[in-house]
Amino acid sequence: MRARLGFLWEATRLALQSIFANKLRTFLTLLGIIIGVASVMVVGAGIEGLQTYVLESVSKTLGSDSFLLAKFARIGEVSQEEWERMVRRNKDIRLTDLEAIRRNCDACGPVVAELSSRRTVYYSGEPQYGTEIRGVTHNFLMLASQEVVEGRYFTENDIRRSQFVCVIGWDLKEKFFPGVDPLGKRIRLGTQPLEIIGVLERLGTSFGQSLDNTLHIPISTYQRLYGIRSSITIRGKAISRDLFEEAIGQVRMIMRVRHKLAPNEDDDFGLISTEEINSTVDQFTGMIAVVVVPITLISLVVGGIVVMNIMLVSVTERTFEIGLRKALGARRRDILNQFLIESFFTAAAGGVIGLILATVASELIQHFTSMTMTISLNYILLSVGVSGGIGLLFGIYPAYKASKLDPIEAMRAD
Repeated sequence: MRARLGFLWEATRLALQSIFANKLRTFLTLLGIIIGVASVMVVGAGIEGLQTYVLESVSKTLGSDSFLLAKFARIGEVSQEEWERMVRRNKDIRLTDLEAIRRNCDACGPVVAELSSRRTVYYSGEPQYGTEIRGVTHNFLMLASQEVVEGRYFTENDIRRSQFVCVIGWDLKEKFFPGVDPLGKRIRLGTQPLEIIGVLERLGTSFGQSLDNTLHIPISTYQRLYGIRSSITIRGKAISRDLFEEAIGQVRMIMRVRHKLAPNEDDDFGLISTEEINSTVDQFTGMIAVVVVPITLISLVVGGIVVMNIMLVSVTERTFEIGLRKALGARRRDILNQFLIESFFTAAAGGVIGLILATVASELIQHFTSMTMTISLNYILLSVGVSGGIGLLFGIYPAYKASKLDPIEAMRAD
């Protein structure tokens, strides 16, 4: 065992000595591997970043580990026929459904309701267009990844009395009240003035659209302003993570009983969870990776061909050295291993340099654009492992050729 380790150390030393003896040629050889690994890493970082970005956006808007009940709620594509069937079949979700879920869902934690639309709001005659108006229950923020940074949120009393109060998003604060305390001021929604009682923390953007151009009002006030005919959206969480599936099952059963559905009838409502959304995102980004990553790996194959070519040149240049080592007792396996190790280290070094360049490039892309770049351990292992594997694969023929040299002919060839 000790002799074997000694041989591997000696073979590694000779391989590294050969690599550093021809620095410029080695670097030019590595360019293909470097570019290949950097390409795979940057593409992988983009795919992982897209996944991270989408999941964070879902968490911001829906909350984590929550379910959503609405008249129409589906994940993925829906055919025109299925959509028309849903329009005819599905029933509106009402506040009475919310109360039924709160009473009968033992596995459910906080359950909230909301209505939303986009409208123009005004302050001192100045408009803010496309503001998301959300009519919500008093416990809405228990599910949202957001807090009130100034003032307070709604109370049950505000909901019960349909108070004309509101909590504004950060965009409205910055536009209408820069450097001014907005609490107590009145903002106008259509012709109705609303007293500002709170300010929400900044969330940022999702897919280029601001999440802070929003205004929250009590759900009862929303219905007072725009009518009670609109179907509400209900969101909730389980008491614990372990009871999540049970909570969704209970909600489904409660709604089916309320809508008097027979066991063989389809749901006439939509019920999805953030886990389903996350799973769909994983499948989507996985499909992108399956298509894109193999294309970028082609550059690594090209780099492997360059490594093989240079190794063949190296074998030709070191014919006398190979013959001399064989004459002194080196076995074919020793020569084979030496050149394989050299080929592996050459390609692996290119992989490490490519990884460093990809990290720098990803940081620059993330700094100068709004694109999220995430370098995951999987892509690091894939890039470095594949580069080293390509070095071994494309080093087999040169190493085999070197090991087959006749020592007498090799020494005479010099």
